[in-house]
Amino acid sequence: MSLPIAVFISGGGTTLRNLIAWQQRGQLDVDFRLVISSAANAKGLEFASVESIPQQVIAKKQFTDDQAYSEAMFQPCRDAGVELVVMAGFLKHVLIPTDFENRVVNIHPSLIPSFCGAGMYGSRVHQAVLDFGAKLSGCTVHFVDNDFDHGPIIAQHACEVRGDDTAASLAARVFERECDALPRVVQAIAEGRVSVTGRRVHTQPTERAS
Repeated sequence: MSLPIAVFISGGGTTLRNLIAWQQRGQLDVDFRLVISSAANAKGLEFASVESIPQQVIAKKQFTDDQAYSEAMFQPCRDAGVELVVMAGFLKHVLIPTDFENRVVNIHPSLIPSFCGAGMYGSRVHQAVLDFGAKLSGCTVHFVDNDFDHGPIIAQHACEVRGDDTAASLAARVFERECDALPRVVQAIAEGRVSVTGRRVHTQPTERAS
């Protein structure tokens, strides 16, 4: 049985598009129940429409407090029978309700705990890596808690930072890692191979055919 998921987006939807491609190739055993966007003009909504995935637009500015916003985001997920929420370029801070603890994942374009936290997203992350002179960057898939880029780390994929890199060229190389890392983690969760104890996440290897 496919894992029912919701995807939260804010912009271009390239991560959503990648997840859809993995599913269509038979590499990702998920059922896209819902896409929620923080903006009505997010291009990612077009990808949801093409695949007939139900979608909603929920703008944070419509809500006077964080709890009301959280309820507005997660009640549709409950109603749709969602078991995992995937944040795919979702740029808003939302409180995670108790029933979704360790059931929300995010991908961040750096090796957490470096170059992360409030305000660190998109090209800002990659420029910070270059300005610091780091030799390695990459991406981190983690469970989401109530602090920015703080929840338990599930997987990290590294890549080289080259001497002639710009923020754009580094972003492209990191995104290649993201396109592999996130669907592999989601698939591992779908297969029941991911467990959490405190901040430690264990992912069992896939069973090899005898």
